[in-house]
Amino acid sequence: MQRILFVCLFLVGVVLALVGFQGQSSAPSDYNSIAIDFRDDLSKTEIDAQLGAIAQRVGMAPQLNSAFSSGEQLYVLAGDRATLKTLRRSLQPLVESVEPNYVYRAFAIPDDPGYTEQWNFRSLNLERAWDETRGAGTIVAVIDTGVSKVQDLESTEFVAGYDFVNDREDASDDVGHGTHVAGTIAQSTNNTFGVAGIAYEASLMPLKVLGADGSGTVADIAESIRFAADNGADVINMSLGGGGESQVMRDAIDYAYDKGVVLVAAAGNADRNAAAYPARYPRVIGVSALDAAGNKAPYSNFGAGVDLSAPGGSDAGKILQHTIDPQTGEAVFAGYQGTSMAAPHVAGVAALVKAVGIEEPEAVARVLTQSVRKVEEDPLNHYGAGQLDAAAAVQLALEGKLNLKDFFRWLRDNGYLNPVFWIDGGMVALPLKLAMVLGSYLLFWLLRAYFPFAWSWPLAGGLVTGSSGWFVARGLYVSDLPQWPLRMLGSSLPELGSALQGNPALNPLTASVLIPLALVVLLLGHPVWKWFAFGASLGVASCLFVSAIADPNVMWLGSGLMARTYLFANGWLCVGLVMLACKGQQRKA
Repeated sequence: MQRILFVCLFLVGVVLALVGFQGQSSAPSDYNSIAIDFRDDLSKTEIDAQLGAIAQRVGMAPQLNSAFSSGEQLYVLAGDRATLKTLRRSLQPLVESVEPNYVYRAFAIPDDPGYTEQWNFRSLNLERAWDETRGAGTIVAVIDTGVSKVQDLESTEFVAGYDFVNDREDASDDVGHGTHVAGTIAQSTNNTFGVAGIAYEASLMPLKVLGADGSGTVADIAESIRFAADNGADVINMSLGGGGESQVMRDAIDYAYDKGVVLVAAAGNADRNAAAYPARYPRVIGVSALDAAGNKAPYSNFGAGVDLSAPGGSDAGKILQHTIDPQTGEAVFAGYQGTSMAAPHVAGVAALVKAVGIEEPEAVARVLTQSVRKVEEDPLNHYGAGQLDAAAAVQLALEGKLNLKDFFRWLRDNGYLNPVFWIDGGMVALPLKLAMVLGSYLLFWLLRAYFPFAWSWPLAGGLVTGSSGWFVARGLYVSDLPQWPLRMLGSSLPELGSALQGNPALNPLTASVLIPLALVVLLLGHPVWKWFAFGASLGVASCLFVSAIADPNVMWLGSGLMARTYLFANGWLCVGLVMLACKGQQRKA
């Protein structure tokens, strides 16, 4: 068992050495320059010297980012990933950060030429919501006059639906109303044609319950609700309604709701102080309509049953989508108005919310109503909880969640997905760090036969801390915090002084037997932590030996014979300290 644990810890030490290297690279397309933020305590003379050294090293000198950058000592330099690695290795102790000067862009705007006429989407802050989700993986059932696959729905995914009016599988539209509604939800987007849809990566389920005259029965609507629930719908949109309450309808709504389906319905267009059914049912989100100015549309019902409001249009600005002309059956771009147009805005945003992981319909409704733009004076409940805001809804849905997309974006932007990151430092730095880790274990193995060493976590922790340090901390950049604590945490014991002072040369006070001696004196009487002191001493010895051979750079002593002699001497003193301290110690099991 001890051998297995020993091997495991050995591998941990190797991994720590590997992952600790600077060099967080990013895709070249993300940046073409590098931002260098020098430490605030550096003088102008020191910075000028570094600028000259950088110019010699990479062929050009950094420039102040702007006329306002001198206070922060922020410089920029054209460069790529290789330049970034070079600067990080040479400047790390002298800077707050050396990082890609990322290029940020405006939120994505669809290339659909008619998108500029869709004022309703801009009023929802939809572009910010699209930066997180476009509804992929969700299914929205459109219970309406059917849906015809016009040209601007050709790249939209469809799942099997049904025509309950004619009792057949083909649920094509012969009026245009349902196709228009479906377009608001998931019109094909970024296809350089027509207009956009809200959840354009969602799938549509067409369910025809209204005939050519725009009417349909409660029985057909109730059956279509059950069909949608049984066939995987996440959201149901019902841009329809009437004045009569129905137990058959209520039972179907409860059935779908209990299966996790979000139900959305239009409040009605009679300018009455009560929403129509099915919007008025408690488990259905009732939607009133807004005009282009954000006011209640003149026709919209209000009052009881209205849960929130969304763009429905008016004579001053209609809702534009691709649909069919009811007279000719030909595809046309048409502007409609009504609460029928408002409801699919909510259904589309509900699909976005579901796509980021909010499952239960009650939770989706809560996100939608809590993220609205509130209207302070609304005594007649024109707006319900308020006006729909897609971006706020998606952000609220993401709160407290591990957003996988953002996590991988963070990994990518910080270089962790780039294999170069894991071996940054190339054929020079990597073997040195590995040698320090391996050397500490080698010293432990050589001495364990003569002294009472046995594997333990404190001993192993000391070996890693003394030889290589917890290098993973050096790869962290915490916004608005000084970087020296991370440099300290990511340094081995001999490197602590140079990390604190921001100097690449080893400080002879820390790169010596002094820290191991202090640890042994303080911890020798402790039954557990004395083994940490022994391990740290051997780790320091390994670090000093490797540095003496490969990189003998010591403050005040230079990098020649004096530095090598100093490092070797202190390495052997660390070994001798352990041998002396272990006399009379009992082996730890």
